[in-house]
Amino acid sequence: MSISFDLTGKVALVTGASRGIGQALAIGFAKAGASVICASSRTGGCDDTVAAIRDAGGEATALAADLSNAEATIKLAEDALGVYGGVDILLNNGGTIFRAPAVEFPLDKWQQVMQVNIDSAFILSQAIGKAMIAKGEGKIINIASMLSYSGGITVPAYTASKHAIAGLTKALANEWGTHNVQVNAIAPGYIRTDNTQALQDDESRSTEILKRIPANRWGEAEDLQGAAVFLASSASNYVNGHILAVDGGFLAR
Repeated sequence: MSISFDLTGKVALVTGASRGIGQALAIGFAKAGASVICASSRTGGCDDTVAAIRDAGGEATALAADLSNAEATIKLAEDALGVYGGVDILLNNGGTIFRAPAVEFPLDKWQQVMQVNIDSAFILSQAIGKAMIAKGEGKIINIASMLSYSGGITVPAYTASKHAIAGLTKALANEWGTHNVQVNAIAPGYIRTDNTQALQDDESRSTEILKRIPANRWGEAEDLQGAAVFLASSASNYVNGHILAVDGGFLAR
């Protein structure tokens, strides 16, 4: 059996592809040969990502959907399946975070975080996974977190959603592995994105985090590209239900 990380001829749907991790992984898939459907919450949100892929000679298109809205998320799945005639790789990256002490955490913010981070991942996986099962192959990659392993501080909804992502990954892997559909997750470490800007700006917290990372640096979004391409390619055909930490060694401390 030959090992291949080549994604030529494959179609990938990446949510949250307007910037940060989603943008980097969309570009990574395109570099590996995939045609990429870049999704974001607003029309035009992925213009820069699509332009970067096309400028490098790749194929990409953009879709938009509010992931906090179940009907809009279902429509996103339907639209994505129609762009290139199917979806071989689904990357559930779209997410949001809200920070507040648990005793003050607004219920509407709790619900919004859960809708965007976990509900949309299930809805997209269900709709696109059904097509993958019918085809007899597919790759689903969820974006977990270091907070899939710990509790964090002042982010109860985000933590709950990322624990749920880890559980959903395993649950879908159990059901769909027999259909040659692999479902895995990547748990990014502390990556320089706008989601972690508050931590980066907190000098004492940032120093504390850095001391625990053997790599002795914050991660860059591009550091996740190799793991994502691996999990999207035939090289990972016997990897299923796994949460792959890409954290510079943070969890090893």
